Amino acid sequence: MVSENSSPRSRPAPGTDVDDRTAERLAEALRCRTVSRDDTEPDAAEFGRLASHLEHSFPLVHECLQLERFGHSRLYRWPGAEPGTSAILLAHQDVVPVDDEQRWTHAPFAGVVDDEFIWGRGAIDDKSRLLAILEATEALLVAGHRPRRDIWFAFGHDEEIFGRAGATRMAARLRDLGVRADLLLDEGGVITHGVADGATAPVASVMIGEKGWATVRLLTTDTGGHSSMPGRETAVGRIARAVARIQDRPMPLRMTPVVADMLTRLRPAMAEPRRTALRLLPVAGAALTRLMATRPQTEALVRTTTAPTVIRGGVKANVLPQRAEALVNFRILPGDSVADVVEHCRRVVADDRVSIELSGTASEPSQITRPGPAFDLIAELTRELVPQAVVTTGIVPGATDSRHYDALAGTRCNFAPILVDAADLERIHGTDERLSRANYARLIEFNRRLLAHYTEAGS
Repeated sequence: MVSENSSPRSRPAPGTDVDDRTAERLAEALRCRTVSRDDTEPDAAEFGRLASHLEHSFPLVHECLQLERFGHSRLYRWPGAEPGTSAILLAHQDVVPVDDEQRWTHAPFAGVVDDEFIWGRGAIDDKSRLLAILEATEALLVAGHRPRRDIWFAFGHDEEIFGRAGATRMAARLRDLGVRADLLLDEGGVITHGVADGATAPVASVMIGEKGWATVRLLTTDTGGHSSMPGRETAVGRIARAVARIQDRPMPLRMTPVVADMLTRLRPAMAEPRRTALRLLPVAGAALTRLMATRPQTEALVRTTTAPTVIRGGVKANVLPQRAEALVNFRILPGDSVADVVEHCRRVVADDRVSIELSGTASEPSQITRPGPAFDLIAELTRELVPQAVVTTGIVPGATDSRHYDALAGTRCNFAPILVDAADLERIHGTDERLSRANYARLIEFNRRLLAHYTEAGS
């Protein structure tokens, strides 16, 4: 029996907007303050509000799919007719905090819908993906679709604070069940216009792995005393010198196979002289790597990056500090490791008076999966929805929940087919996060077509 809420969903054509009811379902999810913070427990009432909204809005999903809860995280299994798993789709329910609500055009948790946009924290990162997956699944269930093999949805609740209570437990559950999928799909890449320097067409970056990350803590101590009689170097001076050495001697440049593949695929979108330069990649890779290192946006693709972010020391202007420390954040290129980062810091600092150790949780670079049939499917669907887009590969510079699911799928893709510019990218984790209704329609239709590929309609 189909309830009023599960009446057949309209199927948006490419380039059209979502209807008001569909937009409002996303807006209602954005009104739930499911904020992740390092120092506080998640707000159970707000996650409960979101759970109730999902269960009310998508009744067939919650009637036909099996659901396991891991804290506030939700693991769905859409049972297939045959053994095996075709796809694992990830999204996360939590959002980052808001620094200054007064700077927002609309309050960040008001969930405002106007003629063009759906506004609110999480509109892009990542509630729109979560809702789009459920919108697509509900529509396919209404049409009588059933998977040929199992499809899993894993919706974490703490991705923004590293996923230790959500994604790690759901991934462990899938491993215990012996799940091995063709495709793992998560957030990370988008379609950008006017962002890639020299590109004459929109660039769809379907990421097939991600960098690792680590924060290194530098600490030194001293006897202290009065500032009128300093020694040759204070604790603050010593830690500043150590930070400067690390910053001035970054880890080596390196062209990895995934970035070389990305550049090769990107060449058709580039204007001259970049198009010709990319044609020379096999013989001039070292020169191109050095060229990429001249801009922060591209240097991150060819180096483990170094970012001193915190420095502390001293208590008063006329008191010699007894202690000083600094934090340096690294995003680790595939081929390097967390241990390599720590050893590099010790080697370039070369001072036994400065202790060097990891601070907090670190993560190795993910496995890089080769583009295969599942990648080709993502590329094909992307070109159907945005015909002018050039599809390429890449690596996610930040961290996503998908790193916890390494080896659970033959192909990993971090991607959503939303078309954004540089200003849109700044809104993610920033002020005035929003998603256009046209982009949301495209996101739903992409997921519907993807899931339809793995399902078949009943009689």
